[in-house]
Amino acid sequence: MNANDVIESYVTDVAVRLPRKQRNDVAFESRALINDGIQDKAEAAGRVVDAAMATEFLRAFGRPEDVAARYRPTLTIIDPTDGYAFVRASAIGLAIIWGAGLVEVLQQPIGSGLDFLTTLGRWWGSTLIPSLWWPGVLVVGFGIASWLRRRQSPQSSHWRPRAGDRIPGGRAAMVMALLGILCGLAVLIDPRWVLELLFRGQMAPAAYDALTYTETFRHRQAPSLLVLLALNIPLLITVIVSGRWSAMMGRIDTGLRLLTCAMLGWIVLDGPVFIASGSDQMIKFFMAVIATVTLIDLGIKLHRSVKPAPSQQSQS
Repeated sequence: MNANDVIESYVTDVAVRLPRKQRNDVAFESRALINDGIQDKAEAAGRVVDAAMATEFLRAFGRPEDVAARYRPTLTIIDPTDGYAFVRASAIGLAIIWGAGLVEVLQQPIGSGLDFLTTLGRWWGSTLIPSLWWPGVLVVGFGIASWLRRRQSPQSSHWRPRAGDRIPGGRAAMVMALLGILCGLAVLIDPRWVLELLFRGQMAPAAYDALTYTETFRHRQAPSLLVLLALNIPLLITVIVSGRWSAMMGRIDTGLRLLTCAMLGWIVLDGPVFIASGSDQMIKFFMAVIATVTLIDLGIKLHRSVKPAPSQQSQS
C-alpha cells in the first residue's frame, strides 16, 4: 500500500463510525488535515511521504474510534466510544423480542375490543417488561469489553490500515468465484450431467426426473439467468488480472447483483423450475437465500460507503 491508500483507509475507518449525513463532510475535512500534517512532518524530516510515515503519523493522530467521537455527541454508557453500538444493539434486540412476543399473543382469537386490550396487556406483562434483561446483558458485555480494552498494551490497540479496494481474500477468492460461476452455468444448462458424471448413467429414472426443468422455466427465465451469470466472467477475469476493484467495476458488479436478485425473485414467485415438486421447492429455497444474502451484503456495503467531499449544505 502507498501513503495515499493508508490515508484513505484511515479516513474510511473514521467516517463509517459516524451517522451517514456526517460522513462525507468529516471524511473531506479529516483527509485535508491529515494531508497537511503529514506534509509538514515530511518537510521537517526531509523525507518523502511513504506508507510507513503515514501509518506512524495516523497512529499518533489517534484511534479512528476516538477521532470519530470528536465529531459526534458521545453517550456516557460504559465507554463513550461504545455508546452508539450499545444503543443500536439494544434497539435491535428489543425489537426482535417484542415483535416475536406480539406475534405469539396475536395468534390467539380476538373477538372484541376488550379481547384486544387484554391481549396487549398480556404482551406487556409477558414480553415487554421481561425483555429488559437484554439491555442488562449488553451493559455487562460492553463493560467487560471496555475493561479488557483498557488493560491492553498500547501496541495491541494500534490502528492498522485496511487493504482499501483490493480483493477480499486475494486473487484466489476471485478464481474460486469464477470456477463457481462456470459450474453454475454448466448446471443451469443441464443439471442432469452431474448424475452422468458421478454415477455414469446408473441412477434410476426418478433421479433424472428430479433434475429435469419445466419447459416454462427453460424458455422464460433460464436464458436471462444464463446471460446474467455469463456477464460475471469478464468482470471477474478483469479483477483477477488487475488485482483490485475499480470504481467502475464495483458499479457494474452492483448492477449485475441487483439484476440477478430480481431474476431470482421472479423465478421464486413464478411457476415451477423442476418437474418434481421436491426438487422445485429446494431450489427455490436456495434461490431465496442467495438473493437475501446478496441484498444484505449490498446493503452493508452501501451503509459503509464513504465519499470524502463536502455536502451541498456545508458549501452553502
